[in-house]
Amino acid sequence: MEMTSHHDIDQRSLRLHEAVARKIDAELKLLDLAREWASRYDHPAVVEWREILKQDWFTIRNTMLDPSDEGQRLRQSSPFAGILTSEERWTILQDRP
Repeated sequence: MEMTSHHDIDQRSLRLHEAVARKIDAELKLLDLAREWASRYDHPAVVEWREILKQDWFTIRNTMLDPSDEGQRLRQSSPFAGILTSEERWTILQDRP
């Protein structure tokens, strides 16, 4: 069985978020799904995202795609579930960097 490194997991998460960003670029209303999701939870990481999601799309997009350690940390508690279809997620998850 092949082990997946933290780097590989972080890269896969970034690719998923890039796909989410492209979908939101095309249909800004999808951002409401993330805002609604984040409004349901009080976990500190989600509360942090709730504050980020109050900003304009350009700022949110830059935050979600930030390649730094901070960006990686934020993507670990992403509020963007449900934006990609199962098929879109599967395609990205099967694609090796």
